Amino acid sequence: MTRAVSIFGATGSIGQNTLDLIRRDPTGYRVVALTGGRNIRQLASDAREFGAEIAVTCYEDCLPALREALAGSGVAVAAGQEALIEAADRPADWTMSAIVGAAGLAPGFHGLRHGRSLALANKESLVTAGPLLMAEARAHGARILPVDSEHSAVFQALVGEDMDAVERVIITASGGALRDWPLERLSQATLADACAHPNWDMGQRITIDSASMFNKALELIETKEFFGISPEKIDTVIHPQSIVHALVGFSDGALMAHLGAPDMRHAIGYALHWPERRALPVERVDLAKLATLEFRAPDTERFPALRLARDVMATGGGAGAVFNAAKEIALDHFIAGDIRFTEMAPLVEDTLDAMSREIRLTDAMDSLETVLMTDHLARVRASELAQARQEQSA
Repeated sequence: MTRAVSIFGATGSIGQNTLDLIRRDPTGYRVVALTGGRNIRQLASDAREFGAEIAVTCYEDCLPALREALAGSGVAVAAGQEALIEAADRPADWTMSAIVGAAGLAPGFHGLRHGRSLALANKESLVTAGPLLMAEARAHGARILPVDSEHSAVFQALVGEDMDAVERVIITASGGALRDWPLERLSQATLADACAHPNWDMGQRITIDSASMFNKALELIETKEFFGISPEKIDTVIHPQSIVHALVGFSDGALMAHLGAPDMRHAIGYALHWPERRALPVERVDLAKLATLEFRAPDTERFPALRLARDVMATGGGAGAVFNAAKEIALDHFIAGDIRFTEMAPLVEDTLDAMSREIRLTDAMDSLETVLMTDHLARVRASELAQARQEQSA
């Protein structure tokens, strides 16, 4: 039976890998909506190839270029946040949520309201609005399927298991491009240095987040929200080979690990085909060739984002929304060359401190509008603090 699918964030690495799997089974899927940012050439090319019903760019100033690129194709075109939401309201059996940042929140929520399967690669949805998102899925009988390699690994390890028997969950981290740099050298890391990931082929922002471990900090919070596991049972280890993606420990002392080559098509394919497990065009792990798998505890002085994630989980409420918003602003300023690599975490921490004095961070986020307002306020405050840092260092 042909399944209707929509992909939000189609031009990014997750979206392109999803389309690669769909391309291999052309009669199995019908593409409803594809969305992207400023890579109009890729978005239009994919929309034509897969015969999408509609192609949407997040940026309204890109609409003329998209319209021109798809002229005569029969593909509808649109732009802007409202257009994303309207695309999410189109009937589909399975939706990939891979828009980076808080912009992916609303389309994901709308997808769930139609009782669909939502493949979640947008970390920010669970970090900023985890309880709301999970409640929305339950209310509409929808299924959320994790697409982060770590959470997909945990999800698979828990199949058929009793959650009461889970003692701990360990998600692994490559350590990113700067994992072996001397601590005192980190402040000199350039944008190019932070983007040179040794294992994964990912977009710029997530690759930098990997180097700073903000990516892993978000994943710690995601683990708590998605699986309902208490923070003290969640841990992370540095695993340079990126072969073991997560481990689950049980009350009988067993430790189940999920292994696979560093290829996002593992997790995407599992979510795409769930509840079946189908063949995937990924490298098979050769343990004899690997010979050694390394693990070591992360240094929180090197990776302060992990400590901040613990604070966020302890606080709850709006802390996740502030944490994520401040992280995105800090990343923007690092990419722009306004702050050093090692100044991102202090900027996030300062924003959390400032916002805790202005609003009650412990209050529950009771609506998507509340989450988005908290996100907005945190971005404003983080931007002000970043500007102050620039002025002080000038």
